[in-house]
Amino acid sequence: MTPHRNLPMSDTPPKPAAASSPMRAVIYERYGAPDVLQFRDVPRPVPGEHDVLIQTHATTVSSGDWRMRSLEVPAGFGLILRLMAGVRRPRQPILGTELAGTVAAVGPGVRRFRVGDAVVAFSDMAMGCHAEYCCLPEDGAIAAKPPNLSFEQAAALSFGGTTALHFLRRAALQRGERLLVNGASGAVGTAVIQLAVHGGAEVTAVCGPTNQELVRSLGAVRVIDHTTTDFSRLGESFDVILDAVGNAPLSRCRPCLAPGGRLLLVVSSLPALLLAPVQSRLSGRRLVAGPASGSAEDLAALASLAENGVFQPVIDRVYPFEQIVAAHRHVDAGHKRGNVVISMGATPPQPA
Repeated sequence: MTPHRNLPMSDTPPKPAAASSPMRAVIYERYGAPDVLQFRDVPRPVPGEHDVLIQTHATTVSSGDWRMRSLEVPAGFGLILRLMAGVRRPRQPILGTELAGTVAAVGPGVRRFRVGDAVVAFSDMAMGCHAEYCCLPEDGAIAAKPPNLSFEQAAALSFGGTTALHFLRRAALQRGERLLVNGASGAVGTAVIQLAVHGGAEVTAVCGPTNQELVRSLGAVRVIDHTTTDFSRLGESFDVILDAVGNAPLSRCRPCLAPGGRLLLVVSSLPALLLAPVQSRLSGRRLVAGPASGSAEDLAALASLAENGVFQPVIDRVYPFEQIVAAHRHVDAGHKRGNVVISMGATPPQPA
């Protein structure tokens, strides 16, 4: 498996800023295209009693950042997202759901971490990782960074990995079962393939022609080109289907989902989410939908798998912090392979 060619492998953290200085962050004060993003000096967070202040060495631009910035969401979720994120303008002006860095300060009640610890963290909907520092609760999704991964690689562990773990766990995927992954080349899909193969499943990957070599290298035994073939019309049967795109509802998947099979809707409309329990009872197949959760335990499990060479986040490109707007444009285009990483160093963008 070689998804990380030409990546910077720096494990030397940037020099910490003076304690009294503000931090550099990328903020957005209105919803829209990547050009709503702007750099600004903002106050550095101060850790509370049980908080951990992390100096960010690398972060990512994920599909979650794209959705929060643009408000482009599946049908039915537009109003809900505005109510959560801010009706007229974003309540949290700093995007970013995951990072890798070092602990810069801790609150007096913190026991799990010390200043200088190298960590990975997942802020999820709290966001805030597109800045030089991020403050998270000690009991949040924070884990020790795998020593064999660079900060750039480790930054991409959380978003796709925790989502993959969540849905595979809910599916109770068994050794020898046949799993089809629709949208296999993104952050979630590439994580699902690796974790499912590690668990002994037989994986069929659905992706575009330029990503077939990648998904095979991750362990997929068969690849279907979605530009020429509709997987639902092949007359085959799968025990589990995972849809990471949002175009494979039960009505499409029923012909190729075995009785008692599970349909995992990583991306779904609000009507599909609400109807999932009813459709499960009527169809004889179980639908799993809804937001994924990420915990410190899940992140630690992913870090352990990465340290043992079982799981590696796939990196598409690495951009320097100064080019984060270009990274957003790349994600908006919808053709990223795995994860798009932001390095806080002065590294030029690198293709995988």
